[in-house]
Amino acid sequence: QFLSLCAPLTQEHPEVLPFLSSRHLRAHPDFRGSAEFRNILGRLLRRVRGRRRKVYVYINELCTVLKARALRRRLPLRAPRPPSAHHDPSAQSQHPNASSNDPNAPSRSSSASSQCPSAPSQCSSTSSHRPSAPSHPSPGSPPLSPRRAGGSRRQIRHLEHLLRVYAAEIRRLQERELDLAELDSADSPYLQENRLKRRMMRIFRRLCQLKECSELTGRVLEQRIRFRGTRYPEVNRSIERFINRPDAFPDYSDILREIRGASARHGLGLGRRQMQDMAQEAFREVGNRLQERRHLDLVYNFGSHLTDEYRPG
Repeated sequence: QFLSLCAPLTQEHPEVLPFLSSRHLRAHPDFRGSAEFRNILGRLLRRVRGRRRKVYVYINELCTVLKARALRRRLPLRAPRPPSAHHDPSAQSQHPNASSNDPNAPSRSSSASSQCPSAPSQCSSTSSHRPSAPSHPSPGSPPLSPRRAGGSRRQIRHLEHLLRVYAAEIRRLQERELDLAELDSADSPYLQENRLKRRMMRIFRRLCQLKECSELTGRVLEQRIRFRGTRYPEVNRSIERFINRPDAFPDYSDILREIRGASARHGLGLGRRQMQDMAQEAFREVGNRLQERRHLDLVYNFGSHLTDEYRPG
């Protein structure tokens, strides 16, 4: 139903819907049949019907949800191989007939002891250095399974319920009428809303840990900026790491410091004037990229449920 609704709206970009279908197939089967996924689809369907111009934004949001619930290949945990008696070549060379895996080992050991009756101390000392074979578990015992790192379904349901309760309370605070006296209050609706949103973020992070999924929400601010503004890959990597830090908005001195550090670490031999010119060009490009990203994030996330249905005449 969601694909049939988006098909006539995405005719200019026909590759979008096949990509969405592939994301849907990669998602976990339990999540695809869950009530949570149906609720997300229903909410996005209502949004697409109400605001058809933002269909790509809602498709991107659905792709992000499916990507967070995608199946991941897990390597089986294998127990370390125990050391065996065959790893000691000196012991084998001295006692080739003393094998613990041979059913005739007792008879051979007795014959070996009869061959050296005159030197019992040497035989006992040699056998004391021989490693003993470790005890293996019986074939009927169940293998040890690794402990599951995620949380129980009861914990997950509790946290999801808290998110719904906080979301309803935030909605109620946003719809509440305010007067001038409440604006100066230490417990104004704005401050209550801010506290609830902070709690929701903490619950969301904990929920992602229990579900073992990513915390990315698909916002533009979470997308990594690729910087290729100079002809030195070492400088580009240093600047790229710096500008992709959380809440980073560097100035000219920060860019110049990164260029100097990369030149010193990798021995690029850049001159002072060359680094200053390079820092000016890189700073202009970085500033434009960061400003564009913040602007797109504001465009995609600006608004309120109180004004979503408003259509100016």
